[in-house]
This record gives sequence, C-alpha cells and structure tokens, in this order.
Amino acid sequence: MLSFQSSKNVLSLTEDLLVRIYELLAAESDRKSFRLVCREFRRIDSLTRRHLRVIRIEFLPILLRKYPRLQSLDLSACPRIDDGVVSLLLTRVGPGSNSPILGHWAWGLKSLVLSRATGLRFSGLEMLARACPCLESVDVSYCCGFGDREAAALSSAVGLRELNMDKCLQLTDVGLAKIAIGCSKLEKLSLKWCMEMTDLGIDLLCKKCVDLKYLDVSYLKVTNESLHSIASLLKLEVLGLMACPLIDDVGLQFIERGCPSLKVIDVSRCEGVSSSGLIFVVRGHRNLLELNAGYCLSELSTALLHQMKNLNHLEVIRIDGTRISETSFQVISANCKSLVEIGLSKCVGVTNMGIMRLVSACINLRVLNLTCCHSITDAAISAIAYSCRSLVCLKVESCNMITEKGLCQLGSFCLLLEEIDLTDCCGVNDKGLEYLSRCSELSCLKLGLCTNISNKGLSYIGFNCLKIHELDLYRCTGIGDDGLEALSNGCKKLRKLNLSYCNEVSDRGLGYIGRLEELSDLEMRALQKITGVGLEAVAVGCKRLADLDMKHCEKVGDSGFWALAYYSKNLRQINLSYCGISDMALCMVMGNLSRLQEAKLVHLSNCTVEGVELALRACCVRIKKVKLFAPLRFMLSSEILEILHARGCIIRWD
Repeated sequence: MLSFQSSKNVLSLTEDLLVRIYELLAAESDRKSFRLVCREFRRIDSLTRRHLRVIRIEFLPILLRKYPRLQSLDLSACPRIDDGVVSLLLTRVGPGSNSPILGHWAWGLKSLVLSRATGLRFSGLEMLARACPCLESVDVSYCCGFGDREAAALSSAVGLRELNMDKCLQLTDVGLAKIAIGCSKLEKLSLKWCMEMTDLGIDLLCKKCVDLKYLDVSYLKVTNESLHSIASLLKLEVLGLMACPLIDDVGLQFIERGCPSLKVIDVSRCEGVSSSGLIFVVRGHRNLLELNAGYCLSELSTALLHQMKNLNHLEVIRIDGTRISETSFQVISANCKSLVEIGLSKCVGVTNMGIMRLVSACINLRVLNLTCCHSITDAAISAIAYSCRSLVCLKVESCNMITEKGLCQLGSFCLLLEEIDLTDCCGVNDKGLEYLSRCSELSCLKLGLCTNISNKGLSYIGFNCLKIHELDLYRCTGIGDDGLEALSNGCKKLRKLNLSYCNEVSDRGLGYIGRLEELSDLEMRALQKITGVGLEAVAVGCKRLADLDMKHCEKVGDSGFWALAYYSKNLRQINLSYCGISDMALCMVMGNLSRLQEAKLVHLSNCTVEGVELALRACCVRIKKVKLFAPLRFMLSSEILEILHARGCIIRWD
C-alpha cells in the first residue's frame, strides 16, 4: 500500500504526465489496474482510450458514455446487435427527456467491427454510416443477413478506405456496384466467399475504385476476365486468389503485364494454375515480396526456378504440397537471400541435405514450416538452429525422427523461438522438453500425440516458459495432475489449453487449471476421471473462458453444469455431446449463458426431446450455430426449427 505522502505525490502529477504514463501501458491488464487506482486515474483512462472491444452488449450504452473519444469500436462479440440497438445508441439512453445524448461517441469513430452481427440490416447500417462522418474502416464479415440493400446503406460512408465483406453470402454484383460507386476511395477490400460475385461486379469495382491497394477475391467463381480487370489497378500491392477454380495460367498473363505495384500474390489451391502461370507473375514483378502457391503445383519446374533467380527481394514463399529437389533448394538459397519465411508443408523430396543448403544462405529465416516432411532428422534441425538464430516459428508436425538431440540445438541457439509445433513427433521426450524450455520466449507449444512425455517434462515448461499462452497436450497420456500443478504455478498467461484424452487428469488437475485466470479456450474431451467438482473449479476460476469442449466427459454431474451456468458468463462456444447433463441443467446452461453463439448437443442420453426443445427456446435469440442428434430432426416441433432458421441459426444434424 502507498503511504499517504506517496499517494499525495502521485496525485500531484499533471494530466499530461498521467496520459504519457498511461500510453506506456501496453497490456490491457495493466491498464485495468491503472484505472482502478483512483477516480483521477479512471478519468485519464476515459479521456485517453481510443479502442474498445465490447464483450457484453448490455454494457454497451454505459461504455460508450464513459469513453467519448473512441476511434475504434469492435462489436464482433455482440452478435445480438440489431437496428433497434443502433437506433438507441445513436439517440437517447434512459427514461425522460433529460437523458444525455449518446450519439457523440460516433463523431470521431474511424474503425467499426460488426463481424457476425447477423441481426443488423440496412436501416441500422444507414444510421451508422450517417452518424460516423470520419468512418474509414468497416468489417461486416460473416453477417449472413448482409445483402445488396445493406451494401447500398453502407455506401453512404463515402470516406471508407477499408471494407471486409467476407462470407456475406447474399451480396451480389448489384451491392458491390453500390459500394464501388459510393466508396470510390477504397484502398482495401476483402470479398472472400461472396459466392454470388461475378466478373461483372469485379470489372465495375476496378473501374471505380482505382486506388485499391489490397483486394481478396479468394474462393469466388470469377474467371480470367476478372484478372484482366484487376490488371488495370496501378496501385494494387496485395492480391488474394486462393482457391479460385476458374482462373488459370492465361489469366495470370494479364497480371504479368499489369499491376505494376504488386508485392504479394496468393494463388494457393488454384487448380488451373501451373508453373507456367507463376512464371508470368514472377517475370512481370521482380520486386515481389511474397508468393503463396501452396497445393497448386505438382513440382517446381526448372523454368520457374530460373525466373526466381530475379526475385532478390522475396521475403516469403509458400509452396506447400509441391515436389521439390535438392537443386531447387540450392537455387532458392543462392538467389532469395532475403527470405524470412518459407512454407514446405507436405512437400515431397525435402531432405536433410536440402534443408542444410537452404539455411546456409537464408540465415534471416524467422518462420519455417516443415509439417509432414518425414525424412527430416536431427541433422536438419541442428543446421536450422545453428544458421537461423532469429527463428521465431518452427513447424515440424509428424517429423518422427526428431529427438532430444535436435531440441538440444534449438534450446541452445534459437533463444528467440516463440512457436514450435511438435505434434505427433514420437521422438520427443522429457529430456527434449528440458532443452526446449531454455527458449524462454515460447508462447505457443504444440505437443499433441507426443506419448513419451510426462509430468516431469511438463514441469520444465512450467518453470521456465512463463510467456506460454497456447499449449496443446492432445492425447499426451503421460500427463496428469502433477504436471498441471507445475503449469498453473508458472504459466499464468495461458489462454488456450488442450487436454483432450489425457486420461490421468482428475478433479485435482482441474483445480489447478482453475488458477489460470486468463484461460479462454479449454478442450478436455473424454477425461474419464473428472466430475462436477472439477468443472466447478474451472468455472469459478476461469472467468474469461469463452470456448469449452467437454465431449465424452460422462461422469460430470449437474452440479458442474450449474456452476458453469452461474459463473461462465463469457462462454461463446460449448460442446456437451455425450455428456450426462439433465434437462434442467441443460436449460440453465443454454438460458443463462448470454454470450453463447455455438453449441454442440449430440447424444445427450439423460435429456428428453422436451428438455432439448426448452433449452433451444431459452437461447434462440442469440444462438448462431447448433449441432444436434439427427433423429431429433423429426421429434422437435416445427415451430422451434422455424424460429431458429428465421434468426439465422445454422443447424447441423449428426
């Protein structure tokens, strides 16, 4: 506790100094502690905050009144927002004519995220567009109700520079035309999975929005005609064409002669693209920084390699699923010395010698993906560790010949390593984890199916890798309660944890998990030793839990589910399939969890048809996706199914 004199000295600081101190606090937890000190610190927080991500929609009016100078507002966690809520926020709050005007929050707003806001329609979007004169960036991705009328409403935001409309399935060329004409200043546009889009819409877009620097039309059924239109964009720097089935090498010829500013192109999973098409791209853009061509090439041809000699500035190349030779590695390493990332996942022909040649020259590599390169051994890992001292991410899933010797080299030289994927690397053992724990910057560690590790190995990670925020222990059968105790004592920042099929974990282990206050994602399928006691400990301790998968946790009783319904108010996704939950507990869980968007409820043996229907009625206002036992399709009332469909809920039958 501060003494009276110390607190007096702190409070004597000027507003300008307090603002500068506040701006130095990067972590949200630190900023929260700052505003809890006193009223003056809370006022500084209110005046200074520029970004707000709202978790609970019921607190939105209070928060907008509290933070009047917002520039960025993220409502992606509030799928229930609709036109009525928008109208309320932009007019008056509370009863009586003297209620304060709340619309002031919108005047300085530059960025608005409305992803998954399925209840928002054209009138709400029109109100927002008019109320936010400074709006530059909008995200309406995954809004299943977003169509041409909504696009027309949004087009009145004439200052828009960035727009994300991914998976707006009702959007057609008509809506895109409205955007193109009204928002001619657009610089960044994403249209992934907008399946009604055609060449006509893309052509008009390219004629009207000539300042586009970023365009993503991945998964669309556009043809080479669209590439002809896109080639006219003189300022385009990033082009996403992933999994466009109707484009081919002929279309990429247009790109060769156009898009003079192009720096990044993604043609991965484009079935019609071959090495010839990539030659056109490379030949026309020697300043290319990033080339993504995963799963579209059968092999890396000699002609393409010859053209790659001119890519002196290339930083990222992903050629996953390609047949590659040692000569290819030699050409890449000799000419692409600026590489910081290379993706070779599932490539045929990757050998120790090839990797040694690659890393001998590409010493600035930071990300290396060798997933399913089964010939890789400790020799290659040692070469990587010795040459690539700046490595931050290494993926070697299913590389079964890696042992503690390779991990020893990584722990000795790659001290900046932040992420490593060792899934299904059966050669990894406790000694290997001891060596790996020297990488104190580790934030993501994947050890799924590593059956030779135990509590001892996990304790090394718990003691030394304090920055871990994601840990995958899927089917690590040697892990039990003692390992989780060491983990909970050291890894306080853990946010994502997978314990599925770790059969030795009991209620005591879940008690340790309950100490992880920042945990938001927990998978614990088929933990046969846990009961309601363990689940209650998790529910009480992990208040930030947003995603819980407890499929096949058959011994958990209603007491655990009651605790979940009472404490876990932030849950967005839950999997209760094959659990022993009763009708009453299911209704409580589905009704009380006000943020729940997705639920998997397959084969609930202790629940009746009536109980499942009541539970669905309790959450039908907000639920967006639900998975149910297939026979229930004919047992549930047509009324509840119609209500769910009308509210945009996707029902999957299993």
